[in-house]
Order: sequence, then structure tokens, then C-alpha cells
Amino acid sequence: MRITRFFLAIVAMIVLSSAGIPSLSREQRTSDAIKGVMDEFNAVGISAVVVKDGKIVYNETFGYKDWNAKTPLEKDDLMRIASISKSFTATSLLQLVDKGVISLNDDVSDLIGFKIRNPHHPDVPITLRMVLSHTASIRDKEDYFTLDHLNPAVYGDCVESYFEYKPGEGYNYSNMGLNLAGTILEKVSGVRFDNYVRENVIKKLGLYGGHNVDSLDNSKFARIYNWRDGKYVESLGAYRSTTDKMANYVHGYSAPIFSPTGGVKISAQDLAVYMMMHMNYGEYKGVRLISEESAKAMQTPVWRVENSEEDQYGLCLNEFLNYIDDEKYNVPGRYPVGHTGGAYGLNSIMIWSPADGWGIVAMTNGYTSVEGKSFLKSLANAIYKAYIKE
Repeated sequence: MRITRFFLAIVAMIVLSSAGIPSLSREQRTSDAIKGVMDEFNAVGISAVVVKDGKIVYNETFGYKDWNAKTPLEKDDLMRIASISKSFTATSLLQLVDKGVISLNDDVSDLIGFKIRNPHHPDVPITLRMVLSHTASIRDKEDYFTLDHLNPAVYGDCVESYFEYKPGEGYNYSNMGLNLAGTILEKVSGVRFDNYVRENVIKKLGLYGGHNVDSLDNSKFARIYNWRDGKYVESLGAYRSTTDKMANYVHGYSAPIFSPTGGVKISAQDLAVYMMMHMNYGEYKGVRLISEESAKAMQTPVWRVENSEEDQYGLCLNEFLNYIDDEKYNVPGRYPVGHTGGAYGLNSIMIWSPADGWGIVAMTNGYTSVEGKSFLKSLANAIYKAYIKE
């Protein structure tokens, strides 16, 4: 009997002792998960933010803003976010739609001031809605930082700039189309493209960032790298100044030099605030940027491919199908929404659940490829599983 009681006492002590060992917090689990992805992909730096129920609940950085100098990446450092920038352009245009200045159904020829037609379907107008949803049949040219490829005065019928399908009846992702959209914003608003977005979207939310590197503190830029021949090489074009092009700038035509399709530089924590505005359908802490109707239009697919894992695209925002490794987010009505970006070696993601009120912003300024794996998908799912998944 005494022996039995002795062993029971020992077991009880072990149980009580184990109960006293604190489990890892969500924050620590998330940081460990991100470090795991960082190690696997040999990333230069990662900035990550988690949003839940209208507030930032996790905000951390890892690695370097300068690989060579080994300068740590800070939370307020800026990074080019590539194609997530498209949503800034669309948001700006929808402000003009809300004011009744333009309509999503307007012929872009009327908005830009010269004829834009697919020569395969010359009688079919190309609308602003088509351009913002990548259904305009506009094909990317190698140099999409000029509208010359869409201008009949320069390239005649511009046949090489279009696909053969009828506008509105097919989908092809088009950087050229979004540079056209940004130029329309400039033409219609009367304000230079970069200034309009900075003043009416970024600053209005109390954030810091923009398209024009010459208007930003370049000491805050996280340098961006490509992995080449077994080492990281800095991508100098990511933050190239536009000063040399401004002397010949033509208002309402030259906006593509600021890259409406991919040129926003911003911190992850500020991008998360911008995301929360969209999560709340156009409003953040009493500041309304666009109407609820316009915000929902951005998040509603214009082009949907049945039984496809992609191309569920709205107005510069898309639904993520089979992206988050959780079956409840892979059924109609519960798909996460957002956008990704990739250029010059950087990768970025802005993704949220309209159904459950969580969101993730993450970006890297350089990583190496891992066969059979997506860096962004690996990172987003690591964060989701560590912090959000119950």
C-alpha cells in the first residue's frame, strides 16, 4: 500500500510539474514557423503581419534589409510590393467612380483620349471594368512601361498587343492593362498618377509609402535581391529613380514610368492597415476611401474559371482557391481574397478571410527556389497554421 501511494505521489508530482511548463505562445509559434520557412528558402529578410478582428495582432521582421552589410530588417522599412500595387490603382479609380466622374462601363478610348480597340474585334468597346479585371484581351509586350504599344498613332492597328478573343470573353493577366488604368486615373483626375495615389489613398489612411522613389526616404528601402550563380545579386532596378524621364513627361500618357501595375513601396505594417480598409469594405477607423459597393465589386470575381485553381479575378483583387491548407477555405463562399506580387526577386502577399476576419501580409526581399514548392504559399500557410488555425 505504501509503495502504491509512493508511486501515485511521484506521478502526481510529474503531472503537476508538466502542467507548470508554459506552452509556446501564438507569437512564438508564428516566429518559429517563419524562421523555418526562412531557413528552407534561404531568404534575405521577411516582414510579416497578422490581422484579426480589425487590429494587428502580430508584427515581426526577420533577417536583413541589406544582405551584404547584414543590416537588420526593421518594421518600418519599405519594400516594393509588385503586383499588390494594382489594387491601389483600382482603389483610386473607384474613388472617381463613386464620385460619378467615370463609370466602370466607360469605353477606355473615351477616357484616355485615343482609340483603343482589339483589331480582331474593332467594333467591341474595351471598358474600364475589363481592364481592371484582365478581361480586356490586352497582351503584355516586353516593354509595358509605355502606352505606345496601344496607341494607333505609334503602332497602327497594334495587332501584336491583343489576343484574338473578344474583349470580355477571356482572361489574361495584363501588366500593360493596369499601366493603362493608371494613366486613365491621371488623365481624368488631372493629378499626376503617383501624387494622386499618395494623397488620396496612402496618406489618407495615415500611411507612408508611394510609387515615386524620389518622394520617399531611400534609407528605408529594403534592398532586393535575386539568387544567381550561387549568390545574391542586388536588383538595382527595383528602386530606380524616374528623374531622368521627368523632363519629357506627358501628363495623361507617361504615367507608366511610375508603374501603376507594380510600383508601390510600403512597409508590411502599413500594407496591413490598407488591407484592413478592404477587409472592412472601404473604410478604416472612420476614414472611408471607397464605397462599400465599390469595395465589394473589387472582391467579386468578374472572371471565374470553373474547376480551376486560379483566375478567379475581380477588380485587381482575386479569390485564392486551394491556397490555404484548410478545407473550410476551399469551398465557394469562403475563399480568401487578396493579391500576390513578385518582381526583381521580391515576393509579397496580402490575403484575408472575409468570412472569419483574419488577414496576413508578408513579404521578402529575396529567396532561393525550392523545387516543387511556392515560397509565398509556404510562408502564408506557415503563418496561418501557427497563429490563426484553431
